[in-house]
Amino acid sequence: MTTAGAGGGSIRVLIADDQMMVREGFSVLLGAMPDMEVVGEAVNGRDAVDRVRELAPDVVLMDIRMPELNGIEATREIVAANSPAKVLVLTTFDLDEYVYQALRAGASGFLLKDASARQLAEGVRVVASGEALLAPSVTKRLITEFSRLSETPRLVSSAQAAYGDLTERETEVLVLIAQGLSNAEIAERLVVAESTIKTHVSRILVKLGLRDRTQAAVFAYEARLVTPG
Repeated sequence: MTTAGAGGGSIRVLIADDQMMVREGFSVLLGAMPDMEVVGEAVNGRDAVDRVRELAPDVVLMDIRMPELNGIEATREIVAANSPAKVLVLTTFDLDEYVYQALRAGASGFLLKDASARQLAEGVRVVASGEALLAPSVTKRLITEFSRLSETPRLVSSAQAAYGDLTERETEVLVLIAQGLSNAEIAERLVVAESTIKTHVSRILVKLGLRDRTQAAVFAYEARLVTPG
């Protein structure tokens, strides 16, 4: 899978982590990829927000636990500023209680820091292309967290009211997105062209005011369109 950056060239990556060895390690790994360019590093969340504004990366590798401004708040500020940068959250712990919060803040994916070089590079390509990325080892835990937090009545009713604008087919596509299916897999399931699914996905995001498929999956769980099981 080869994915160009927003400008049609290499994928521009910013690495945000308060540990120098982690930043340097990721820089070496990703810098060796022919389709990627590490454009900068950030030492904390506040620095990450400033560097995104300055460097306009396609993807930000964002550590969750950082001083001054944590990765969740940094992600929220980047998204609020309407930056096109996609945030790929990195953490050491597969049971990180903050992952759900990071995804709700606007992160496009989640990966463990012990991922292989191949997994890291592929993760960057996936989120750069607009797809969602969740490490398989945390998916079950994350779904459980979605379920627990979606018990909040106000959150549920708000989400359910919002999806009332979707057509029946769009709602069906949204559920399949939340279940982790790709456009090609959804097209096969619904026996339609993949281009038709892409159109449905675009309309879903516009109608719900969401920025990508990851946010669509979060929304589907909060609206109880999808439940664990």
